[in-house]
Amino acid sequence: MTRSAAVSGTAPASLRLALPDDRATAQLGDDLALALKTGDTIGLCGDLGAGKTALARAILRTLAGDETLEVPSPTFTLVQHYGGRLPVAHVDLYRIGSEAEVDELAIDEELEAGAALVEWPERAPSRLPSTMALVTLSIPPQGGRLAEISGPAAFMARLERSLAIRGFLAAHGWGDANRLFLFGDASMRAYETATLAGETRVVMNSPRQPDGPPVRDGKPYSQIAHLAESVTPFVAVGRALKAQGFSAPVIHAADLDAGILMVEHLGGEGILDPERRPIPERYHASVNLLAELHQHRWPKALPVEGAGEHIVADYDRGAMQIEVALLTDWYLPGMTGRPASDAARESFVALWDRLIDRLASAEKTLVLRDYHSPNILWRDDRGGLDRIGLIDFQDAMIGPAAYDVASLAQDARATVPAALEHELVERYVAARGGGFDRDAFLEEYAILAAQRATKILGIFVRLNLRDGKPGYLQHLPRMQAYLARCLAHPVLAEYKAWCEEAGLLQGLEAA
Repeated sequence: MTRSAAVSGTAPASLRLALPDDRATAQLGDDLALALKTGDTIGLCGDLGAGKTALARAILRTLAGDETLEVPSPTFTLVQHYGGRLPVAHVDLYRIGSEAEVDELAIDEELEAGAALVEWPERAPSRLPSTMALVTLSIPPQGGRLAEISGPAAFMARLERSLAIRGFLAAHGWGDANRLFLFGDASMRAYETATLAGETRVVMNSPRQPDGPPVRDGKPYSQIAHLAESVTPFVAVGRALKAQGFSAPVIHAADLDAGILMVEHLGGEGILDPERRPIPERYHASVNLLAELHQHRWPKALPVEGAGEHIVADYDRGAMQIEVALLTDWYLPGMTGRPASDAARESFVALWDRLIDRLASAEKTLVLRDYHSPNILWRDDRGGLDRIGLIDFQDAMIGPAAYDVASLAQDARATVPAALEHELVERYVAARGGGFDRDAFLEEYAILAAQRATKILGIFVRLNLRDGKPGYLQHLPRMQAYLARCLAHPVLAEYKAWCEEAGLLQGLEAA
């Protein structure tokens, strides 16, 4: 597939793509499928035999993750429904008698939860979304196909990004790979698999993020919290972990400026059972890995080929305070309808200052920051450190060791029973050896577990209210229960009183 012309810019107004053979058409289907989001409609135009159904079939197979999916033409049924990464209605308007017949298909309702592919959209222009993208296929004299694509700026920007990833793969000998969506996280990052000749690798799609508006001291949230704004930290930390024997993925290819990486696929098995319950053996192995990781000496300056070096930030007071402030900024007004008063905010900041002061003497090491079930892979055919695959560490900082133990033992995505949490903490303490200060660590653990739970409560509400991602709200009861557990420690007595006064603990139990 080659681009014969395009309007420059991150959101081209139109694209012309030469498709020399059926394989190129299927690849365009991959690329379009990776760009699709809920609410999108793609109109497929062209004469009979131009390849509209072939392209729709490729899109639907990629969305379903099934290369053998049957996709009959909906000429007579008008619409066929498909599942997969998102629901899709495949519509064919060739045989409609009038535009009014389209109203019965309820395409607007389909778009509330999924997307639509519409063949022959020109037969009902007044009944289709004004935001519809158009793909017009034709057969030029020299053979093959020509695809002309236009659409809204947001869709075209996503497609341009998808095509850039295809170009990246091609530059590294993987242009013919089959692409499938893997997952997206709470940030703007997304992941997909690329499979070629029986080998599968993972592609990280993480475009550089512009700074947001200033929120404190003239700085945006991401700078204060030391969040990764490019793929460079992932490369630097990953290679450092790999050099010390930990199973971070091998980086096969990187475009640091574009924010695209092709990395080793560490497998698809996690540390939860099919009912999403923790598997104790795997959590035990995961906490043993932390005990080993925290005994290494990690430099703050990590080399990155082609980018100098990455300086690992300190998990400092500013970062911890801006994170817990998410509770007063987002959780309280969003979930209780009662914004914190100025006095409550002042006391909140002051009590967290005192708690952070108590962490001054805590052991500082590399903390991965999101060391929980979505980011830990189980490799049953391996042993030792190699049994645990690490895939999310771009936000790693130098901070108190107890933070990552809390991240695992109070997993934000899976309910860890109190008994298993206790086992994990004690296993970690035992693995650190006889000279390890257990009492000091338990206090640090309580503070950092409470800090993390407080932060995540705010993040999940912000994801819903600001970013339109309501799915994260399902995790709130778990995080509320974790916070209630933390507040049983005497060091958090002042914070417990603040939470009670704010109404946070009403009806909560330390599950």
